[in-house]
Formats: sequence, C-alpha cells, structure tokens
Amino acid sequence: MLKINIVAVGKVKEPYFLDGINEYIKRIGKYGQVSHVEVAEENFNKVDDGMIKTILDREAERIKPHLKGYVFAMAIEGKKLSSVDLAKKLKVLLDAGNGVITFVIGGSYGLSGQIKSQADALLSFSDMTFPHTLFRLMLTEQIYRALSINANSSYHK
Repeated sequence: MLKINIVAVGKVKEPYFLDGINEYIKRIGKYGQVSHVEVAEENFNKVDDGMIKTILDREAERIKPHLKGYVFAMAIEGKKLSSVDLAKKLKVLLDAGNGVITFVIGGSYGLSGQIKSQADALLSFSDMTFPHTLFRLMLTEQIYRALSINANSSYHK
C-alpha cells in the first residue's frame, strides 16, 4: 500500500491554506495513506549569515527522524518535472516496490545540505520563491494530480 509522507518545517497559520492542504490530503487518501508532519522552525530575532547554518542544522535534526522510503527534498536547485513526469516518476517508484514516498519542505532558509544529501532526489517547482504555506498547498495538489494521472482520473486535463 502506498504511503505518502509530507514533512514540512513550520506551521500553517492561515486557515485558507490549511483548508486547501487538508482537502488535497483527503483526496490523496483515496490512493493510500498520507502523513503530514510539521517540525518546529527555528526563530531568531536577528539572523546573520553565520546563524543560517545553525538554523538549518537544527531544523535538519528535527526532519531526519521522518525521512522514510524514497525521499524527495524540495530545493530550488532540484530537477523540474511536469505534472505528467511526476506521475511517471511515482509510478516507476511504486512499480519498483517503493511503497513509502516522503516529500520534505524546508523552512525560511531552505534545507540543510545534510537533508539534501540524504534525499534520493531534489525536486523544484520553479526558480521563483513561494511562501512555504502556499508551496505546501501546491505540493499536495501536485501529488494528488500525479496520483490521479496514474489512476486515469479525469482530474488532470
């Protein structure tokens, strides 16, 4: 059975984003189990370049216990896939027996190199920067779309 894990740094505070994320998580549940884990984001009043590595390392320690199965780390330098290509990638993974797939979203400063190096793949949606809560909504929608494509659903046109 398919298990999708979404691990994200920080909490979704806006109810309209949370409603959308929960809706897509519910839809993904039609295809398998879904886990949505939020790990605490490091908060400092004043951040300089030296602090960023400390922040990323602390967040990485919170993320590591949740890295299971095939891991996609969301990173701007990652590979860009179309929705159809993501669907194909998920199908290949599932056909190869990878029943657990984890997507990791970093905090305000991205992801630690530790997490990126432990990931099986780096994935990017764009060279643009998005608010993390909006991106989480976009990711859940794209996971649902990919699974719908693989199920020959009419959702993807």
